[in-house]
Amino acid sequence: MKSIKMLRNYLLVPALFMLPVLKMQAADASGATTHEIPSREVIAHMTKEQKAARLEEIKTRVNEIKAMDRSTLTKEERKALRGELRDMRREAKAVTGVYISVGALIIIILLLIIII
Repeated sequence: MKSIKMLRNYLLVPALFMLPVLKMQAADASGATTHEIPSREVIAHMTKEQKAARLEEIKTRVNEIKAMDRSTLTKEERKALRGELRDMRREAKAVTGVYISVGALIIIILLLIIII
């Protein structure tokens, strides 16, 4: 009886701690690709036509993803799609730039008037 407990302590417990490591390695080896967001320098050097073309590519890919039957995808594939959509949203924001709303512009002007 004591030898079974010792066997469990020396073999089973370390094996249980190794399972998450093996799962992570299997996920890395599964071939999941990541979408790289271009740097600000690359986006700054793009022409308006290149930016418009890239935005059109992003819109096309988003529409493809929306049209997919995601119920047949595995958990890892759905996770990869979410990551791809998140990256494309960030890239689209970087390409289009930052816009100030009218309300924010009025508040900024009022603050400048009060300060000056």
